[in-house]
Amino acid sequence: MINKTNTSSSGSLKRVLGFPSLFAVAIGSVAAQSSFVSLLNGTGSGGGAFFIALFMAFILTVCCSFSFLELSLMMPKAGGLGTFTAVAGGHFLSIGVILGGYVAVVAFSGPAELMLLESIVGMVYPGVFSHLGLLILILFAILNLLGINVFSSIQNLLVYVLLVALLVIGITGLKNTSASAVSLDSISKDFVSKGASALSLIALALWSFTGLEYVCPFVEESKNPRKNLPRAMLLAAVMLMVVYGLLSYAALRHVPLDKLSKSEIPHWLLVESLFGNTAGFVMVVFAITATSSVTNTVLASIPRMLFGMAHHGQVPSIFGRLHPRWNTPWFGIMIVFSLIGIPLIVLSNAKDYILLMLISATTFWLVAYIVAQLNVLVLRKKYPTFSRPFKTPLYPLPQILGILGMAFAIWNNSPSIILSRQVYINSGLMFLGISLYSFLWVRYKMKKGIFEREPIEEAITD
Repeated sequence: MINKTNTSSSGSLKRVLGFPSLFAVAIGSVAAQSSFVSLLNGTGSGGGAFFIALFMAFILTVCCSFSFLELSLMMPKAGGLGTFTAVAGGHFLSIGVILGGYVAVVAFSGPAELMLLESIVGMVYPGVFSHLGLLILILFAILNLLGINVFSSIQNLLVYVLLVALLVIGITGLKNTSASAVSLDSISKDFVSKGASALSLIALALWSFTGLEYVCPFVEESKNPRKNLPRAMLLAAVMLMVVYGLLSYAALRHVPLDKLSKSEIPHWLLVESLFGNTAGFVMVVFAITATSSVTNTVLASIPRMLFGMAHHGQVPSIFGRLHPRWNTPWFGIMIVFSLIGIPLIVLSNAKDYILLMLISATTFWLVAYIVAQLNVLVLRKKYPTFSRPFKTPLYPLPQILGILGMAFAIWNNSPSIILSRQVYINSGLMFLGISLYSFLWVRYKMKKGIFEREPIEEAITD
């Protein structure tokens, strides 16, 4: 295990993030443009019944949040899920869940999000902002290198502007119903008569909430994390539910359902129907703040997961070094920048491939959520008396619901039988590659047993 206090290049992370910053990270890690695409496509597909699916997804999100909070405050380390899994299930599983559930996902979700931004801005201002996605990626990589204070200041600005924009859109949608609107009576009837179909929409609704746990790797940089981390994560979930409810209702009342369900940019249809001539400006502000906030979060959070992995010896030690001046995990930031930037440049004309690989990789993200629930169950049994500043209410019901909900979402992770086959093949190949690396690294580099668990005392010691 690496001693973080030996050299200036591997020093300790500093506690500088208060509640407003943690709340901004939690919101910003979820409220990507892709989340709104998923939300509004689901609204178009389900009509009033989608509100049931949205509420179910919210409950599953809260269940998963309980698990991440219990684990994060029990083992308050930057490695996040990797640290918890090393203690509960061993290093082989720990490496796999981070590389598959987070690193592989960001390699495709990052380029997809930036490409979507370029498409929208290019539609509003043709030919004016070329390579905007790459420029934003470079900008936020530099800002993240400059320190956690710079990151949090920018994140706060982006997220609070984004929230204002979303609330303006949602509240505006309560007025001036479009002629093509779904009536209140129809929404009510859908809510009752199509309630059973809501199960098929849970996966779409759930994608609008995934990512809240990205705030957990900042626990070592948080002020009073026992109080502020639960508040930030759970209030973010509630705020997202309110915003999503407003947007879904506005979309039902202003945009035809068939257009909502089939559009690749349904949020543009909503903004255009509400703001007319000023829609372009509103949409660009919305798109830039959403994409920028999630890009900023990913460039901060994933390197901290890798930082934690390095301290367990699970990746090369250079990931565990901090910049001597800015105290940031500089190597991890550069790696994440490359993982997003290279596909963004090389595959800029292969958006369909990017989206297919993204769906394939997100299977591991859902598996990571299941692993988090299992970690709580295992550690409750293995360390029953260990200090838990946050304990899951109604344990183990949230963990059971979380496992069942994520398994159901995996089963419904693609929209067609043909695509499902491609997704499962790609996911299988990713699984083999990650498993091979994990096996070789644990067995021959770390010289440990595949399922040999890290003692919790070592996992939480600097």
